[in-house]
Amino acid sequence: MSIRQALLALLQQGPKYGFQLRAEFESRTGSTWPLNIGQVYTTLGRLERDDLVEPAGQDAEGHIYYRLTHGGRGEVQRWLQSPVDRGAPARDELAIKIALAAALPGVDARGIVRVQRLHTLRVLQNYTRLKAQASADEDLAWLLVLDSLVFQAEAEVRWLEQCEQRLARRAQTEESGRDQNAAPVAEQAEPGRVGG
Repeated sequence: MSIRQALLALLQQGPKYGFQLRAEFESRTGSTWPLNIGQVYTTLGRLERDDLVEPAGQDAEGHIYYRLTHGGRGEVQRWLQSPVDRGAPARDELAIKIALAAALPGVDARGIVRVQRLHTLRVLQNYTRLKAQASADEDLAWLLVLDSLVFQAEAEVRWLEQCEQRLARRAQTEESGRDQNAAPVAEQAEPGRVGG
C-alpha cells in the first residue's frame, strides 16, 4: 500500500499536520501498519514537491498544516477509482522460505509448514477476538481491515495445508522409490546364495 496515497486520502477531509495524519492512519487501520513519523514527514515533503499538497498555516505550537492542491484532489480520486494491481505479486517471505526448504536436502520442510500453520492459526484467533470486540457502528474502518486480515490468514492456513499434502506425497514417492531400488539388490543376493 502506498503511504503517499493514504496521506492524500486523509487530507481530503481537511488540513492536518504530520502527527495528526499518522494518528488517523493508525486508528483507521487499527495500528496494523504502524507509520514512522519520519516517513510521514518525508512523504509530505515529496507531496509538496510534486504540487499535490501545500502548507496551510501553522498552529501556536508550530505544527505545519498541509492541505490538498487541485492536483492532489485529482490524485486521490484516481487512486480511489483504480483497482489495486494484483498482476505483479509482492514477494512473499513465507512462500520463498517454504519453496527453498522443500528444495534443500536434509531440511524438514513439513516441520517448517506445521510450525507456521500453528502460528497462523494463533494469529487468526487473535484477529477473530479483535473482531468480536470491535463495535460495528464506531469501528467500521477497523472492521474492514480485520475482515481482510482474517480472510488472508484463513487463505494462508489453507495454502499451508496444501503445502503439507504436497510435501507428504513427495515423501511417499521418494520412500516407495527407495523401496523399489532396494528390492532388486535383495533379489540378486538370494540367487548368489542358492548357487553357492
